[in-house]
Amino acid sequence: MAVYSALLIGLKEVWTHKFRSFLTMLGIVLGVSSLIAMAALVRGMENGMKEGMIAMGGLNKVLIREQEVPAEQEHMRDLAPGRTLRDVLALRSSAPLITVISPEMGVFGAVVSRNGKNHYPSEVVGVWPAVLDMNLYEVRHGRFLTDLDEQYAQSVCVIGTGIRDELFGSPQETGREIIPIGERILINSQLFTIVGMFQHYESEQAARQRELAKKDPAQLDPKIAAQRQRGYRSKNWDAFWRKNNVVYMPLNTAWLKFRAASGKTGIPEPKLSDCDIKVVDLEHFEAALQQARNVLMLTHNGVEDFAFETQENRLEDINLRIRNARISGGIIAGLSLLVGGIGIMNIMLASITERIREIGTCKAIGASPAVIFLQVLVEGSVLAGLGGTAGIGCSFALVSIIDQVSPGSNAPVITLLPVVASLVFSLSVGVIASLIPAVKAARLAPIQALRYG
Repeated sequence: MAVYSALLIGLKEVWTHKFRSFLTMLGIVLGVSSLIAMAALVRGMENGMKEGMIAMGGLNKVLIREQEVPAEQEHMRDLAPGRTLRDVLALRSSAPLITVISPEMGVFGAVVSRNGKNHYPSEVVGVWPAVLDMNLYEVRHGRFLTDLDEQYAQSVCVIGTGIRDELFGSPQETGREIIPIGERILINSQLFTIVGMFQHYESEQAARQRELAKKDPAQLDPKIAAQRQRGYRSKNWDAFWRKNNVVYMPLNTAWLKFRAASGKTGIPEPKLSDCDIKVVDLEHFEAALQQARNVLMLTHNGVEDFAFETQENRLEDINLRIRNARISGGIIAGLSLLVGGIGIMNIMLASITERIREIGTCKAIGASPAVIFLQVLVEGSVLAGLGGTAGIGCSFALVSIIDQVSPGSNAPVITLLPVVASLVFSLSVGVIASLIPAVKAARLAPIQALRYG
């Protein structure tokens, strides 16, 4: 009952000094709203990064990359063959825990052109059909490359929608969707026929920006669109941009047409530019990598000039960035709440000074120090609780404003945990800030308090 009465008295004091209470709570409101908004922005960033990572193949994808020969094997450097098709064939026959193997032979610095229009793709690569499963591509129009294309080194290719947009015109520019199946393009002055086009890939944020552009044509201005690119969504790092700007051709075609003059003794360069594998499942991840390592040590003549780069490494990097962002954001929001707590302490001390005679009267008629202590403590907690509740409401408005101002960035996502944590934190700040004023009020001597003023 004493807590209930103290709560009513606290609410009455807040209402009696409305403007003063508002200014006191303002620090808590700003601290709570900034804490929740920061958490929402970080969660949106995390979702965007993981969305892009999944789009590029998922967690069970592993890149076999080249590395320097270890120092203890320096004398065997000449025996290191690098990544070749021999590795691929050996893995296919001797590593049952590897389900998908996708060799790639890149054409570096390639330019695609048509009718005087030039474009630099994210990558021009000779591939096998396994690349569809490896990188999670889906052919929307036409067909993909076949074994016959590979066998006869046909001059055919499959493109992403970004290549179509640059060379033939985007749907926004032409007012209709162009499907360039059967059209011819030049890749480094070599003539290729387009036999397929992938579906368009975009993040949730890009889809929202496109919908916004339909409502507001000004958003189609490339300068405005460029201004809306933020952080992870910049062109160079956007996984979806990369997926939409690829050109795939048969691996044998890339080998004969673009590597023919690069090898020694007139033989086309046999090295692969990339080799990706997928393990059967995450439960057998380590065993699968060990199988792959055993096979590759044989094909590489015992020279360990290769290493495995897993999506788990990228996930760890993402988690590290997110953790750092949360820590820095939490410190900033915590400082705001600390300032709010100092404001509560200050106003409670001033309130006690104003009410010394009232406190003395209460003690004179029988109120114990514990009751006085509880009353002051609850009053400060009421200020913090109301400030925290108002801060939660303001955080939703703040996140909505951020979303409207920057619709092309990763959409902020408010989750329950930061909301509860910020409310609990604000109440804790209110309680801690009220301790010194409450102790001071509880220790007041009734006679001295009645003589005050």
